[in-house]
Amino acid sequence: MKIIGIIPARYASTRFPGKPLIQIAGKSMLQRVYEQSIKADQLTDVIIATDDDRIATHAESFGAKVVLTKSNHPSGTDRCYEALLNANISADYVINIQGDEPFIDPIQINELAAICDGQTELATQMIPVDNHEVLFDTGEVKIVLNTNQEALYFSRMVIPFIKGVNQTEWHLHHPYYRHVGMYAYRTDILQKITALSPSSLENAESLEQLRWIQNGFKIKLVQTKFDSHCIDTPEDIEKVLKLMGIQA
Repeated sequence: MKIIGIIPARYASTRFPGKPLIQIAGKSMLQRVYEQSIKADQLTDVIIATDDDRIATHAESFGAKVVLTKSNHPSGTDRCYEALLNANISADYVINIQGDEPFIDPIQINELAAICDGQTELATQMIPVDNHEVLFDTGEVKIVLNTNQEALYFSRMVIPFIKGVNQTEWHLHHPYYRHVGMYAYRTDILQKITALSPSSLENAESLEQLRWIQNGFKIKLVQTKFDSHCIDTPEDIEKVLKLMGIQA
């Protein structure tokens, strides 16, 4: 299988404009994401997809392949598809690597790539929930699975409801998982899902993957031990550095 990684990197951000270019312990966030991604030996290529010349120029300065895309994409999924078309590269799968996780582990990328076997339509990752605070945090997306490790549903609420058990103990009575948001798309499926209109479930929960499920596509789940450490605001930089044990 030919699997390429695409890192969507846009300049505009309501909470953190120019986020890909911020310096983190001597390197830009974008460079850190790229350097971690190219260590994943299951990827045949890594491309940065951006709508901004400043980001493109910076990415080229550290040797990355860059593809310019439109600025008005509603999601990273759509930017990945345009980048695939503009790069004129043939691939069996695309892995959408989050551009705001500067310390992503290459093993995590390889874990997702390992399930890209030609049969898998779409894939993403999950991590077990081991306490009720995380379980009931509406900022954490929970997943309901079938016996084939495919997603039945993603929700910000807790599903299933466990009757007759105190909510603080639900995680002790059922294997709950939360979403870790890196996606793999088979390229023919990527073309199809980017042509879909927003769905009612997607609009309700503000989760684009519900559009795919509601339209009958299958999302395979891969368990990982690696958590997401995203940088969404300037304040997150210090938190992530401390978590990774790195001096600023």
